[in-house]
Amino acid sequence: MKACETFHMLTRRLPRRAALLTAAALLALSGCGGMSAGNKSNGDGKGYVDSDKSGIVRAKTGDRTAAPKVSGKTLEGKDISLADFKGKVVVLNVWGSWCPPCRAEAADFQQAHTETADKGVQFLGINTRDATQENALAFTNSKGITYPSLWDPDAHEILKFTGNLNPKAIPSTLIIDREGRIAARVLRAVTIEELRSMIDPVLNEPVPNEKA
Repeated sequence: MKACETFHMLTRRLPRRAALLTAAALLALSGCGGMSAGNKSNGDGKGYVDSDKSGIVRAKTGDRTAAPKVSGKTLEGKDISLADFKGKVVVLNVWGSWCPPCRAEAADFQQAHTETADKGVQFLGINTRDATQENALAFTNSKGITYPSLWDPDAHEILKFTGNLNPKAIPSTLIIDREGRIAARVLRAVTIEELRSMIDPVLNEPVPNEKA
């Protein structure tokens, strides 16, 4: 389902106040406008590239910007922060149980998590637009998801992302490098092969020297 269609579907289902809040957030998240992922570079000359025309946008090492300070509670109620995983490669996936493409890619995300957990890769979901945590937990349980997801129903944490590599659609996936910088982004569901193609180059980068 296209992000714009998702936007209209969700706002129709919600009470007036919730619909207004949803509209404001989803306009920023919907992908109805903004940067085209297929461009060779963005307007500021930072050198983001999409070499395979797949919609996967990558940032060169010297052009990466720091991810924002995302934090909150997991679906299970535990405190979590993106900063907790600095020193690891983080796969950050924005999802909702109501989102058909999110359901389609869930098994591949769990498989990739299992494959890379002992290689210094951390998967982290950001769940948004679900009516209740119970809905989101039912989804993760049914899909066998074992990595944590942050509960972000109003997209507060997602909207912290700005610039050309923000997750402005649902689903979106970001790769965060070991220094906490955004290395890659895609604004659609991905396959296991595409996930590997996003993770492996960042995982194979030299490990930054630890400061004394």
